[in-house]
Amino acid sequence: MKRQLPSRYLTPMDVADLLDVPVETVYQWRRKGTGPRGFRVGRHLRFDPDDVRAWVESLMEGAA
Repeated sequence: MKRQLPSRYLTPMDVADLLDVPVETVYQWRRKGTGPRGFRVGRHLRFDPDDVRAWVESLMEGAA
């Protein structure tokens, strides 16, 4: 069963929880440019659920 992503923008903690990784890993992906596309709202980092889904799917395709 697929895990349902929320319809709101995700925080780094949300992304970390969804992928079961430490939140620092999400920030490292951002610094390295290897993670899902994120954007800033003022000083706060947010992720579009559709971008996170697309990024995960691209990883799964690469692993196949």
